[in-house]
Amino acid sequence: MVKPKKHLGQHFLTDLKIAQRIVDSLQAENTTDVLEIGAGMGVLTEFLLKKDFNTYVVELDRESVNYLERHYLQLQDKIISANFLKFNLRDYFNEQVAIIGNFPYNISSQILFRVLDFKDIIPEVVGMFQREVALRIASEPGSKVYGILSVLIQAFYNVEYLFTVDENVFNPPPKVKSGVLRLTRKEKLNLDCNEKFFKQIVKAGFLHRRKTLRNSLKQFLKDKDTSDAIFQQRPEQLSVEEFVYLTNLVESLTE
Repeated sequence: MVKPKKHLGQHFLTDLKIAQRIVDSLQAENTTDVLEIGAGMGVLTEFLLKKDFNTYVVELDRESVNYLERHYLQLQDKIISANFLKFNLRDYFNEQVAIIGNFPYNISSQILFRVLDFKDIIPEVVGMFQREVALRIASEPGSKVYGILSVLIQAFYNVEYLFTVDENVFNPPPKVKSGVLRLTRKEKLNLDCNEKFFKQIVKAGFLHRRKTLRNSLKQFLKDKDTSDAIFQQRPEQLSVEEFVYLTNLVESLTE
């Protein structure tokens, strides 16, 4: 195998058993179209192509694109040479498409925010993240690491922490462990509130996570009635459903 170079903060997986396990974690029940983000030198791609998937890859690095074109002829016309964070997924996929990847650590959160932009056509995501980030995404209310990403992802996807991956199976080895997650989209995609305002409330709430919501949401409340008990809580105490309630409450107070 050609020794890959590190780019965009990515560490390339070299353990084929782990690669197989990641690919096997993708259920793809609602689609046969699968898009791999950051295919690199094709460690996951090799196993994806053995499945009954219609596999596409998106890869920004030209060297990696050239390698994939030479070694995986099945990918002819299925390599998207682009930045996943910037291209329009709907330009390529009219139907549902599952996402998989060993995500670059430094943009993994941005990848998930981009997934949320296209949640109506992404029913499932299987990805490897820095373990700390994976645990944060999967954390429950009351956890010290529960935050903005936890709430926004869990509003639309069920999150499963599948397994931990050690540092020594990467080239170059990262300084931290990795974690593999599976996100499965919930049946109900519409929140019972203004979704845009929901995101604003969640972000504002966690901006000063040590403060009560009465204080962290002052910009919205001003001299409004904040006697509801929810305003006495801190953001990490609230479930997705309680954030929906809070969003509707604040919106009603500011009308």
